[in-house]
Amino acid sequence: MRTLYTLLFCLLVMACDNKKDGDKTTYLPASNGNLNSISVVIDNELWEGSVGESIRNIFAAPLNGLPVDEPMFKLRQIPPQVFDGFATRSRIILKIEKGNLEPTVKIANNAFAKPQTVAVVGGKTNKDIINQLKEGKDKIVAAFNKEEVKEKQRRIKLSLLKDEQMENQLGFTVNIPSAYEFGKAEDGFYWLRKALDRSKTIDVMFYEVPMETISKGDSTIVDVIRMRNRITKTKVPGEDGIYMMIEDAYAPSMFNTIIDNKPTYEVRGLWETVGFKMGGPFVMYAIEDKVNKRYLIADGYVYAPSLRKSEYVFELESIIKSITIK
Repeated sequence: MRTLYTLLFCLLVMACDNKKDGDKTTYLPASNGNLNSISVVIDNELWEGSVGESIRNIFAAPLNGLPVDEPMFKLRQIPPQVFDGFATRSRIILKIEKGNLEPTVKIANNAFAKPQTVAVVGGKTNKDIINQLKEGKDKIVAAFNKEEVKEKQRRIKLSLLKDEQMENQLGFTVNIPSAYEFGKAEDGFYWLRKALDRSKTIDVMFYEVPMETISKGDSTIVDVIRMRNRITKTKVPGEDGIYMMIEDAYAPSMFNTIIDNKPTYEVRGLWETVGFKMGGPFVMYAIEDKVNKRYLIADGYVYAPSLRKSEYVFELESIIKSITIK
């Protein structure tokens, strides 16, 4: 039965892949699920053993740049025998297949519902499956993250902030939820915030700097830290002698990514205030805009003591990744 089930699943994936644009003959129900939550279709025995441990180590690993550990994804195990009907409509699915098949990692879109991303990892032995998970983790995580960002952006578009002045002055478009409001808009610097309650906020800043502000090579992260500390000290409103800076005790992480088809530095870390006890996570993107000889900076940060912060950082990531430079 397992071999038959696997064969049927592969045929369904192939049918989805081969369906031409505009073909309306195949109906797919709407996907569902909480953001950044993976349905893991796997036998109980595998889930409780080394394969399950490997899955948890990869997909529930702590996110970079948070003050306390929070998992990258929440995991929900589903035994294969009950993977049917409503259970197949999760937006992101990781399916583990063990049997007489070659080690493989396959990613399919809209296999059972729409929108949906399904990753299938298979092998003859537990070791085969674990090796495929390790080798394919970056590809799978990237595919899942792309799906979840797309879903968050869809929700954001339901009610957008009017920000034409900022977009026209800085030469880009971005989708920001209407729950945000401008706290400062002057000299090409825009600072917006969303109140979570009277004292907790999500903030995001947009500005530009000349290309020579950030050098390429070993000193890139040093330049980024210096630039951010200068901006937050001089531009973000605060009492005399109180200002924000990147926390010295924790070096931020930097990655290369792409936004609007442009090379981008992604920096994640922790911030703190000098002169007052405050702090939290930030995520900053420096988008290389060669045509306009600048970096467009989009920088979001969270102040939410006692609350889990991963969902707020993810909201900032989704906002910033909607940027299109004019």
